[in-house]
Formats: sequence, structure tokens, C-alpha cells
Amino acid sequence: MIRVKRVAYGLAALFVVALCGPAHGHETSDEDKQAMIQANNPLARFTTFNFHDYYIPELDETDGTSNTFWIRYAQPFRLFKGSWLLRASLPVNLVPTPKGSESGLGPANAFAAYLFKTGKPQVTFGAGPLAAFPTSTGSVPGGDTWDLGAAVVLFDARSDLFQWGGLLTYQSDVAGEGASSLAAVQPFGIVQMGEGWYLRSTGVWTFDFEADSWIVPIGMGVGKVVKAGKHVINAFIEPQFTILSSGDAGQAQFQIFFGVNIQSYK
Repeated sequence: MIRVKRVAYGLAALFVVALCGPAHGHETSDEDKQAMIQANNPLARFTTFNFHDYYIPELDETDGTSNTFWIRYAQPFRLFKGSWLLRASLPVNLVPTPKGSESGLGPANAFAAYLFKTGKPQVTFGAGPLAAFPTSTGSVPGGDTWDLGAAVVLFDARSDLFQWGGLLTYQSDVAGEGASSLAAVQPFGIVQMGEGWYLRSTGVWTFDFEADSWIVPIGMGVGKVVKAGKHVINAFIEPQFTILSSGDAGQAQFQIFFGVNIQSYK
């Protein structure tokens, strides 16, 4: 069993190391500017490891705290003479229980996005199939269904100052016990401040149609991008506040999203 607290502490250490990484002591080159911009592109054509953590100290109508640690891997590939990006995600959850707390794996998911030719090199658009798997362990609540759906992603970097975009996913059960019908919308905006520093807002709005519940968080955070050899390290922290919600007790009212993204160049 993975101990969520130790994983979170390790992620925090990585965050501090990256955030305090070397700054540029000279004028930033065009190549470095593009690397810093693409560090926040979910469709960047690089092998990427993401380590993300949502610490939730405030749950609606529920005592205790919650934590979700995401391990994500993205890999570009070629298929049918086209460019694709595969992204796979696995969550490790810590949830409150009447006897304290329980940790375990949550349902994994993956999508493959075909990267369309937009005619504008700074605009990336992708769409493709999505699948979710019943990988939950222990008594941690999670999907017991096999789901299929789709993902759509847009990233607009035509401005060196402000980049924006969004990720839209939908999935529905095709096998397993129970029923599932979930949608997620993640609008995001990035404001570059120079020398790798940037402001960010990336709250994920989730809609559970089976449970008739939904939640809309808004975030405002800060991050830092540094280059280390053939790697680009992107560390960030983003407090997020729930502005709208409906449904059962236990939804996040406030959460702290922080993480480290590592892109590798060939």
C-alpha cells in the first residue's frame, strides 16, 4: 500500500527544489521562452511525467481532510501518418472514514489525442478516445465500472504573455457493477512574468450525472519553469476555492493544488 503522506512530502520536496532552481542571469532566449510556454501545454510533444497533489482541508458537511495524489505519464507517438499524444493517469486517494482515514488507489484513466494541424504553430488542438478502469483498492470509494468516452484539448500560445486553453472529457460505463456518467471541464490560463515565473488558474469543474452532483472550483497560483539539461521542470502551487457546488456531502470547499511536471527532450 502506498502511503499517501510520504508521497505528498516527497512531492513537496521536489516542488521546493524546482522552485528554487537556477534562474536565468541573462536575457531569456527565444528558445527558452518557448520551452517555458510549452511547459504548461498539456499536448506538448515531449515525454512528460506529472506528479500532482490535491490537499483538501475543507470538505462540505464532513469532518476530516482528504488528499488525492495523481501520477501522470504522457508520450507522443505516430499512428496512421498522424501525430498523437497518450496520457495515462493513476490517482492515490486518502479519504476520511468513521474510524479515521483510508488510503488506496482510485480508478485509472487514459486518453489518446490526435493532434490536428491548425495552420498556426502556436495553437495546439487534439481530440480522441478515453478509457477509465476499475483499479480502486481497499475501501476507498471509486468507480467499479469500465468506462469509455472522449477527450478534447486546446492550447493557444499565440501570445508570449498570456496562454489559454481547456480540457474537456466525458466518460460513461460500458461494463462492471453500477453506473457511471462523468464530465470534467478544465479551463486554464497562464500569465508569463519573466525568468520562468508565471501565474496560473487551472481549476477542474466536475459533473457527476448519475449522482446529480457537480462542483466548480476557481484557482489562482504561481509556478516556476527551469531548464536542467535535456529536461524542463515546472513546479507550481495553486489554492483553489469552490464557488459553486451541488450534491452530496463531502465535496471540496477549499483545496491546495501543487505539483511538479518534468518534460524530457530527446
